Amino acid sequence: MAQGARRTAGQVVGVVALVVAVAAFLSVAAVRHGFFDLKVYYGALYFWVHDHGEIYDYLKPGTQYGFTYPPFAALVMLPMAYLPWSAAIVVSVAASVVVSTVLIWWLLDPVSRRAGWTRWFVLAVALCLAAAYEPMRETVNFGQVNMLLLFLVGVDLLRLLPAGNRWAGVGIGLATAIKLTPGVFIIYLLITRRWRAAVTSMTTAAGVTLLAGALFPDASREFWTSALWNTGRVGELAFVSNQSLRGVVARLDPQHPSTLAWLALVLATLAVWVWRSRAAAAAGDEATGLALTGAVMCLVSPVTWVHHLVWLLPALILLVDHAVAAPPRSVRRRVLAAFAAVGYGLLTSRIVWAWEKDFTGVDGFLGGNTYVWISLALLVLLPIRTWAVPVGNLGLPARFGPGGSAVEPAGVPQLVEPDGGPAAGERHRVGRPLTVG
Repeated sequence: MAQGARRTAGQVVGVVALVVAVAAFLSVAAVRHGFFDLKVYYGALYFWVHDHGEIYDYLKPGTQYGFTYPPFAALVMLPMAYLPWSAAIVVSVAASVVVSTVLIWWLLDPVSRRAGWTRWFVLAVALCLAAAYEPMRETVNFGQVNMLLLFLVGVDLLRLLPAGNRWAGVGIGLATAIKLTPGVFIIYLLITRRWRAAVTSMTTAAGVTLLAGALFPDASREFWTSALWNTGRVGELAFVSNQSLRGVVARLDPQHPSTLAWLALVLATLAVWVWRSRAAAAAGDEATGLALTGAVMCLVSPVTWVHHLVWLLPALILLVDHAVAAPPRSVRRRVLAAFAAVGYGLLTSRIVWAWEKDFTGVDGFLGGNTYVWISLALLVLLPIRTWAVPVGNLGLPARFGPGGSAVEPAGVPQLVEPDGGPAAGERHRVGRPLTVG
């Protein structure tokens, strides 16, 4: 008992020390964007509801930026128009924190149980590290919706789809209707032959989009015929914050970026993604499917601002998972742990901003696109749990670890007690060309 108490006390002290260290780091490294994007949402909704203007006509005073999301997103955010500004900030931050906590718990809890780690301690450490992660702190400081969308997709791929739930696909459909880019997960469902979930996601996206169209016909007409195609609302493609393949090509020749070169890179990247996603699906590894699709979405999207790279979080967590699962003191464990540490470290360091003003030369090409290289490395090198294979008449994944131990829906072997029974409880930086996207 005394030893357990000492261990708990040590963990509490460790977490407190980490919280202090992260807070000190954020006080220096975190850029205060003043909830710029949230101000755009708030201003557009207020203009729409209280001033009776058209939501897509609104531009934040002194800027070229307005509401860029589909009408269903406006419907979801509509209550914001009736809140004080301070309350809107609280809701935005709280929502990001809550869904981030749940998503990280889903990904890490099976790992901590398998390894015999203290579960609350692992979650606390992970949340501290997530707070320091640049895309996460940018998401919070801009008042962005990235983690909410990742959570919706995670509900489908981490919880509902592995269980064969008939509602699988609803989260992806809602995320797609709020912001179009998560629609790549519908393609993921199609290429991995999850027909029912794919139909559910498409039906959901279409249904709520039609609902928004019926409620707001003028706004819907404006978005689908005009606002969606207005590239001037997006921002400068060559700006260093655009960590997509399109950004790489644009920075090579900002005045005349090659569309052909970009399309060739996109096609090659998509081919790798299709190949690896099918392999993950064949192994019943939905977490890796989520991670691979998040990475490819960041790569092929014309614009991937740094805050969009929260979609790489599942891949980084899975690297830790694989490192823990590897034999102790093995080369594989060391390589995977180093990959996770270096990837996380670079994505936390703000390194790309060193080339904000001048991204020319070899150093500009290599350093200014650092986050793109990490996304590519994760897409190509992230391991797949090949021991989990779909079997049975229902086509649901029955998973077994290398030694025959049962594996959870996330593809992680369950922690087994010494008696062989189940484990207990098992049961932008200021001054950048900002955009709201």
